[in-house]
Amino acid sequence: MTIAQRNTGKETRIQREKREVILKAALDVFSIQGLRGATLEKIAEAAGMSKPHVIYYFGSKDAIYARLLESLLEIWVSPLRDLSRDGDPMTEILTYMRRKLKMSRDMPRESKLFATEILHGAPRTKATLSGDLKTLVDEKAAIIAGWSAEGKIARLDPHHLIFSIWAMTQHYADFDVQVRSILPETGGDALFDEADAFLTSMFTRTLRPAKA
Repeated sequence: MTIAQRNTGKETRIQREKREVILKAALDVFSIQGLRGATLEKIAEAAGMSKPHVIYYFGSKDAIYARLLESLLEIWVSPLRDLSRDGDPMTEILTYMRRKLKMSRDMPRESKLFATEILHGAPRTKATLSGDLKTLVDEKAAIIAGWSAEGKIARLDPHHLIFSIWAMTQHYADFDVQVRSILPETGGDALFDEADAFLTSMFTRTLRPAKA
């Protein structure tokens, strides 16, 4: 589902397409400049439209930003929501890590948008972070803690494991310029294949329970 498809009410195909163009352009602008640095003029320029045209569809810069974040948060938490108590612990955690890494590969602008929102104090998402997201993380951390207590994985702090997965996967999107500067000869899928292999090996060693 595209971001524009989240709109309610009846719209023509052209109206939906215009909204989608604006949202994609705004994603570029917000992911680089954040809420404070972005302007309707910059969004309109990126979209190839006039400022009044953008205002007609969304009303304000804040409305565009809120729509993007609302859609992004739903996408962002879906891999964690899918972590299942009934699955094999190692497989579940490594699958979660790989899905997060794939999101960094396929959705770098969305990752940067979320990062800039957090770096600016989460003005639009603080309630969600301390509410729904905290509830979800605590729920999945409890599952991981249970696996650890049962000896299915190593003894570790489940919250910090989740934080580590976030940091080590989202780095490839949020700091892509740094990564590409250090590894100029490696790019595209090859870079993420190498990252996948490294992180899989590292987390496997970290999660493997100690021998009795």
